[in-house]
Amino acid sequence: MELLTPGIGLIAWQLLIFLALFFVLRKFAWKGILSALKSREEEIDSALRMAEETRAEMAKLKSDNEKLIAEARAERDALIKEAKMTSSRMVEEAKSKASQEAGKILEDAREAIAQERITMVDSLRKEVGSLAIDIAEKVIKKELSDKGAQTKLVSELMSEAKLN
Repeated sequence: MELLTPGIGLIAWQLLIFLALFFVLRKFAWKGILSALKSREEEIDSALRMAEETRAEMAKLKSDNEKLIAEARAERDALIKEAKMTSSRMVEEAKSKASQEAGKILEDAREAIAQERITMVDSLRKEVGSLAIDIAEKVIKKELSDKGAQTKLVSELMSEAKLN
């Protein structure tokens, strides 16, 4: 049982060595250890503050980015809307211009047809007049080839003519 129960002398020596070690460590190492722990604690606090500031800054940047994205989308939508309006306006202008040009072409064609009709009618009248004169000349020559028929025609015309 001797192994399990230490002697009084051993306990005294262990206590003396422990106290000496404690005082030496307190005198030389304790301040260094405490200052190292304090500086480590300050570094951790500093790192936590910086992490919190970084987190806040990231949140701010994220909200700023979302605002910028929203503005960019709004600008894109406005540009697309404006482009659509411009294209539809251009299409309408082109349709209007084409319609005006078609109307002008139709009007010019109608005028040309009317002029051509007038020219054709005049030409036809001249031809008909010329033909009537030719036919009348031939009929009169045939009718008036005889001297008695000529005299008779002249007397009929004189009786029909009203002399004032």
